Amino acid sequence: MAHPNSDIIPTVDGLAYGGDYNPEQWPREVWDEDVRLMREAGVNLVSVNIFAWAGINPGPGVWDFERLDAIMDLLAEGGVKADLATSTASPPPWFSQRHPETLPVDAEGRRLNYGARAEYCPHAPVFQAAVVEMATRLAERYADHPALAMWHVGNEYYRWCYCDAAADAFRVWLEERHGDLDGLNRAWGTTFWSQTFTDWSQVLPPRISAETPSPGHVLDWQRFGSDALLKLFRSEADAIARRSGKPITTNLMVTGNFSRLDYHRWGEHVTGPGRLVATDHYLIPEHDDDIEAPAQVAFGADASRGLAGGSPWLLMEQSTNSSAWRGGYFAKQPGDQLRHSLSYVARGSEGAMYFQWRASRYGTERWHSSMITHGGTDSKVWREVVEFGGWLKRLAEVKGSTVVSRAAILLDFESAWAAATPGQPSADMATYPEIRRWHAALWRKGVTTDLVNPEWDLNGYEYVFAPHLYVLESDANLRAYVESGGTLVVGPYSGIVDRDDHVHEGLPGALRDLIGVRVEEFCPLPKGATITLDDGTEGHTWSEAAHPTTAEVVASFTDYPATGAIFHRHLGKGQIWYLSTRPTDLATFLTNIGLQSDTPETLELVTRRHEDGRTYLFAINHGQTPTPIPAEGQNLLTGTPWTRTDHLQPGASAVIRIA
Repeated sequence: MAHPNSDIIPTVDGLAYGGDYNPEQWPREVWDEDVRLMREAGVNLVSVNIFAWAGINPGPGVWDFERLDAIMDLLAEGGVKADLATSTASPPPWFSQRHPETLPVDAEGRRLNYGARAEYCPHAPVFQAAVVEMATRLAERYADHPALAMWHVGNEYYRWCYCDAAADAFRVWLEERHGDLDGLNRAWGTTFWSQTFTDWSQVLPPRISAETPSPGHVLDWQRFGSDALLKLFRSEADAIARRSGKPITTNLMVTGNFSRLDYHRWGEHVTGPGRLVATDHYLIPEHDDDIEAPAQVAFGADASRGLAGGSPWLLMEQSTNSSAWRGGYFAKQPGDQLRHSLSYVARGSEGAMYFQWRASRYGTERWHSSMITHGGTDSKVWREVVEFGGWLKRLAEVKGSTVVSRAAILLDFESAWAAATPGQPSADMATYPEIRRWHAALWRKGVTTDLVNPEWDLNGYEYVFAPHLYVLESDANLRAYVESGGTLVVGPYSGIVDRDDHVHEGLPGALRDLIGVRVEEFCPLPKGATITLDDGTEGHTWSEAAHPTTAEVVASFTDYPATGAIFHRHLGKGQIWYLSTRPTDLATFLTNIGLQSDTPETLELVTRRHEDGRTYLFAINHGQTPTPIPAEGQNLLTGTPWTRTDHLQPGASAVIRIA
């Protein structure tokens, strides 16, 4: 991938360290202590004003910047930079009461009440105008403030609305996409169930209906919802950019299976000059997820780097311990925070930020972990916060380097949406969990993996994986990759439909000629059932009656459908593997196609490199045994030499500047 943006926060010296700072929740005397402790911990960047609309704009036409002025001045005096938020993610009660049409409406037609956050309709003109006014006033006031390092627009965009204003905006979006009603009717296949539209006024959001909605309708609504929030973000970002030259971002969400927005489209507007990708990533308790914590961290980081096009990015939020939004359930063990935070940096983040600096004494997130917990500074968390701040200071020279990746996983958000539309042959063939499962298997093999759009340049990757690429218009990009020498691995139920969710002629559709396999029919498995192959492989969830055309059969099903299950084909200088089931044991399959590892699964090795060749090996031992790291150079964390005979102790980390 290209690396268009190497220094994403120029005014922050070295790597960024800090978190969300909410001094409005605390008396003035606490602020001074905060800045003193920030210096002790090595904090150099904090996000402020994220949920402070009510303080800045306490009533119609009333503006009060006195408190924010004091906060910004205090940070500047303390040598701490500000990631200044626009506070537009949470309108105050007076605004919602005065403009009830801005409150969101759900799919069942119920208008939601205020009293929480993100309680807005992104299509309401009065809200659209209000957020631009807020961004404008903030930019005009603070553009030249010495504390300002970057701008933080909104917060964790996700809110959709099904109101009449949304319906009007949806129709405009659809007309731009499809041209006219004939185009819309073709795309949605409205002759099915006699749902042909004859007037634009008949087109509504996919509100609750008497029967299953049209898949095309649902898919376009998801596209529209993502675009509408992106438009809202851009309106604020553009207002700021006209008045300030500091970088602009918002915090995208890469936790678990979140895929509601098309972050590749968003990435076009948060990368490049004056923009940066920033993400929030939280762990899911392992009893709720099949993926161990370090592999979850790696996925969040690799997904973020993918959104940044391979450029450096910034971890905006993580937790020092348990998250308030996961029902508790877990606590990080000693050293986990250090290892996890370093892993984000290893995988391209230009620092580590947290939610939040000081634990709130009240409110919904009062038990969300923080850098200063309710237990104060005499705690494991604080000691590790201070220790990691010291690490980042020693790693300053890493800033601007990029990650060296061996493989890529193809991620298409629209494809994931389409695969979840109504009427699928199996409700268990979800895209995002399968992508995360493959990523975790590669992580255990020690393979650094990018997550990329299928239409991007794939040259340079030794392996490209498409665990589930349901939507595909053309195989041209994948074919070019294979013919030039790459190894492509394709999972089942891929290449099936076009961008309108219309089934391609012949299965598996757009991939049939490329993979050299003809699929006769799908044979989904009952929930929890497995199927056996004649090489001992076990599959789950799915099988296909598949036959080779130009591929070779490597393994077959021993029972119905009793056809080929794993196929292999040479093409040009490269090769293709096709799986017509989902293997339970991915590790064995990866070994069989040449991905072997000489290091333990619990040893994480990632390389970052500057354009001038300076190279850094990040080594993190998540296991319980000392492990040799065959490298030679300087361990930046300790300032001591590292030799090829040195071992990394259990739970320890090293960042080796390669000699």
